[in-house]
Amino acid sequence: MIDYYARIAPALLPHLRDRPLTVVRYPDGVAGKHFFEKNSPAHRPDWVRTAAIEVGSRAGTIEFAVCDDLPTLVWLAQLAAIELHPSLATTADYERPTVLAFDLDPGAPATIVECCAVALRIRALFAGFGLESFAKTSGSKGMQVYVPLNGDLTYETTKPFSQAVARALESSEPDLVTSQMTKSLRPGKVFVDWSQNTRTKTTVAAYSLRARELPTASAPLRWDEVERAGSDGDPEQLRFTAGDVLERFERDGDPFAPVLELHQELPSGL
Repeated sequence: MIDYYARIAPALLPHLRDRPLTVVRYPDGVAGKHFFEKNSPAHRPDWVRTAAIEVGSRAGTIEFAVCDDLPTLVWLAQLAAIELHPSLATTADYERPTVLAFDLDPGAPATIVECCAVALRIRALFAGFGLESFAKTSGSKGMQVYVPLNGDLTYETTKPFSQAVARALESSEPDLVTSQMTKSLRPGKVFVDWSQNTRTKTTVAAYSLRARELPTASAPLRWDEVERAGSDGDPEQLRFTAGDVLERFERDGDPFAPVLELHQELPSGL
């Protein structure tokens, strides 16, 4: 695990840099107990950067770790922090997400294949507004689509906008999509989780490992890969191990890099 994170660091670190970080630690391995950790542990080295963020009246102020460099990444790996979940916003402005995020969660018997169909619809919808979007696997059973913003919008705008998109997809494809969190409504459909666009929530980072018996990782995708997997109906096409992800980065670079810099404006309405 440490070797993977050290080798993938050139791709991963830009997606973690300057962001409050929540980690999921598995001190006894993926089959053992685990816990989410937002507050950076007091025994951290002096060189680990932290950011004190006021997250709300109930949780108060949290001292998040900020993973800006390779030593911090390796230290987190040594703590068995297998999964890395950064904020959608930076420490510089916790109220302003840099992306609009859609977490696509398939309810069995639906798989990532059905997620591909929904992701392509999201892509087409935003392309109609002249906006680019980018997809990645979750490293688990679903995938995410990010629409880069990198502007001045706050969650007060992005959250209701993402909900409106999810409801529009549900209205046009009721047999494929649900925008509601009720689990009984999910079998055979893709839940478009718009609630990820909340200041207190996080989404797994591109290139983060997932805590599975098979060491999979969240892998950025090209849209032709999404189209092909959706057409072929083979979910295995989009399951990538740590080794696969390293090979893909060495060969193709980071297809998710534009998410960090592309400035886009949301339309005034749907």
